[in-house]
Amino acid sequence: PGGGLVRRRPFRSPHHTTSRMGLIGGGSKPMPGEISMAHRGVLFLDEFAEYPRSILEALRQPLEDGIVSVVRVAGQVKFPAKFMLVAASNPCPCGYLNHPKKECQCLPGQISRYQKRFSGPILDRIDMHVNVPFVDISKLRSSQSDTSGVEGSKQIRQRVVRSRQIQTERFKAEPGIFSNAEMRNKQVKKYCQLRPEAESLLQQAAIKFQLSARSYFRLIKVGRTISDLAGAEIIEPGHIAEALQYRIREEI
Repeated sequence: PGGGLVRRRPFRSPHHTTSRMGLIGGGSKPMPGEISMAHRGVLFLDEFAEYPRSILEALRQPLEDGIVSVVRVAGQVKFPAKFMLVAASNPCPCGYLNHPKKECQCLPGQISRYQKRFSGPILDRIDMHVNVPFVDISKLRSSQSDTSGVEGSKQIRQRVVRSRQIQTERFKAEPGIFSNAEMRNKQVKKYCQLRPEAESLLQQAAIKFQLSARSYFRLIKVGRTISDLAGAEIIEPGHIAEALQYRIREEI
């Protein structure tokens, strides 16, 4: 109140002890939760595996539909919840699984239970899965690190801005759609033209790795974004190959 229009995209980072009501929304007098406060912005969930599974499962419908419905005796309230989910998690309870210099102290059963806190449907709704390797302290401290040929943050930002402009122009005739991630299957078929070789690669991957329909279309949308960043009008085989690398290891 009194603050005017929101001009900067929100960034919300709730603690992993946040309640279901605090994250999803609700209450006797329904109020929006963190996922609605992050509408059109970023919701960062650190220590993703430490959230109760029931809370993570409650993210499934908002991630799919972009809204959250809160039903109470007095009636039903719908809050907007189109957010970009960014999650971070350790590979195991102690955090040292596959560490090159420190031995993991967890038992196999502990690791299995820890990793099974993420259900398949939740992981299926996350487009990109990236393993962050251990970085030696000497490299963090070194001022002589080789950065030749490495694209800087400013250059990357310029490509991202251009990509967003391309998407804004692409979807100007599509009400409520502003980015590739928001495309439905109808728009994917309309705006995502693949080279025959890229189509063949995608079909082979779908058969070999038994991809779900959701994963199949999400791979195309990620490939469309990669091609936008490269300034390409058609999705090339390399764009699909890169998109495939971002799927979870158990799936690819």
